[in-house]
Amino acid sequence: MSVRAVFFDVGETLMDESRVWAAWADWLGVPRFTFMAMFGAIIDRDEDHLQVFERFRPGLDVVAEQQRRADAGDPDLFSGEDLYPDAVPCLQALRTRGYALGVAGQTAWEAGDVLAEAGCPVDLVATAESLGAAKPSPAFFRGLAALAGLAADECAYVGDRLDNDALPAQRVGMVGVFISRGPWGLLHSTRPEVELADARIASLYELPEVLARL
Repeated sequence: MSVRAVFFDVGETLMDESRVWAAWADWLGVPRFTFMAMFGAIIDRDEDHLQVFERFRPGLDVVAEQQRRADAGDPDLFSGEDLYPDAVPCLQALRTRGYALGVAGQTAWEAGDVLAEAGCPVDLVATAESLGAAKPSPAFFRGLAALAGLAADECAYVGDRLDNDALPAQRVGMVGVFISRGPWGLLHSTRPEVELADARIASLYELPEVLARL
């Protein structure tokens, strides 16, 4: 079957996370260089990236801290300025070609709002909470296909991680597309398993033609 729906991860796929993580460094009173260096070391060891908070503030309740930031007028949210320049043109090109579009990730709700404000609304938005399963669980990706009313092999999933995005999507029958940007993307692009992804791109500008060839 040919691909009829394309789902996107959020961070480092549609959104540049630089400002968001720099804001956390500032909030915690940690030099940005130090914070980012520790963040990189953690993900290079394939640890949960949220462990960065434990390194600087052991025992920190991240959800409670997010609320404190919101109450202080400094919410932990993406905005239009965080969209990668290729995000909206890619989605518009895919829309023109007749694909259904979705956003699926931890911050999908706000990303859906940002895209709508940018004049590029998506058809489907899903999170681990709404699907009842988190990446890289097969249930997460099967849930996306069910949400779209399609078979898994009629869907593609695009993300910057092999372990959490492209390969687990592929295992349930989706087309797994790996975008090699951001810290995970650059790290994972050097690993042998990158060859297992159905497609590898460096920019979303490449995606419409890649899907057409597949």
